Amino acid sequence: MGRGRRSLPVRLEQGDRAMLEAWSRRPKTAQALATRARIVLLAAEGQSSTAVAGQLKIHLQTVLKWRARFVERGLEGLLDEPRPGQPRKLSDAQIEAVIARTLESKPVGATHWSTRSMAQVTGLNQTAVSRIWRAFALQPHRSENFKLSKDPLFIEKVRDIVGLYLNPPDRALVLCVDEKSQIQALERTQPLLPLRPGQAERRAHDYKRHGTTSLFAALDTRTGTVLGKTFRRHRAREFRQFLDLLEHNVPAALEVHLILDNSSTHKTPAIHRWLVKRPRYHLHFTPTSSSWLNLVERWFAALTDKQLRRSSFRSTRQLEQAIRDFLAVHNAQPRPFVWTKSADQILDSVARYCRRINDSGH
Repeated sequence: MGRGRRSLPVRLEQGDRAMLEAWSRRPKTAQALATRARIVLLAAEGQSSTAVAGQLKIHLQTVLKWRARFVERGLEGLLDEPRPGQPRKLSDAQIEAVIARTLESKPVGATHWSTRSMAQVTGLNQTAVSRIWRAFALQPHRSENFKLSKDPLFIEKVRDIVGLYLNPPDRALVLCVDEKSQIQALERTQPLLPLRPGQAERRAHDYKRHGTTSLFAALDTRTGTVLGKTFRRHRAREFRQFLDLLEHNVPAALEVHLILDNSSTHKTPAIHRWLVKRPRYHLHFTPTSSSWLNLVERWFAALTDKQLRRSSFRSTRQLEQAIRDFLAVHNAQPRPFVWTKSADQILDSVARYCRRINDSGH
């Protein structure tokens, strides 16, 4: 072998082989590291550098380089060394000043900071401010809404409903029931412009109204199937008809637990008389301003996103047919929504939020 190409003997210490074999089996990520591990493993078997290069179909100098690295430094020699790069320009004090100003103050004449306004008062450039915000997950331009329930039985109702989700009773059906009322049949005044490469689908801003419909739905928390029916009006009479539909579809041997909101249509004398005649039905009401506890609301969101929001309907009949189509597709391959948080975790989260807003000084 020519000068400078002498193969150094490779010996593996205890534990080296297991780590090298693990690196060499990487299917996609860190392929450079996988190749280096294969070089060392073959060299440890006594193969020459030329033979290793031929077997792995790589350059001989590559084999010599990583073989020598391993002999000198072991497994650490196969890892990439940190590259020098450009020296850091921002000091810790500058970064801290941007974060503190973002969290603790507001700009004059505005409700929140922008990268330009922050750059102007701190003397940094806009790119530096943007990088600091991204590094610390700060997004002053975003805002979210919240509403705390004032229900005096909030804790009891949360424990009751979450208990049904996490530990449903035996020989019973847990149904999340609600109405999506006043669904509008909206027709766009101009045809949709379809999706094209580099261009999103476009639609006219204005529309024509062709009436409304209401959807009554019951979500089976165990299977994810949904029983739904549309009505032109949203009254206790329609809710009773929907209860009759449930009674017809639910096996008589099962107890039925209905999770409902506090709508007046659920508490009329007619509904009360219907329930008295059918003692296997048990009602569980969500706290006021807490529709997020009802899992059927998540299904309503999917219906809106996937079927209603971007469609154009020329009549309520066409709208109702679209809803029925979505129901059929969903029930062909239903997937239940999995509730993960316990009642204690939810109540602790609400308590922390209350403490934060009470201590905010506003």
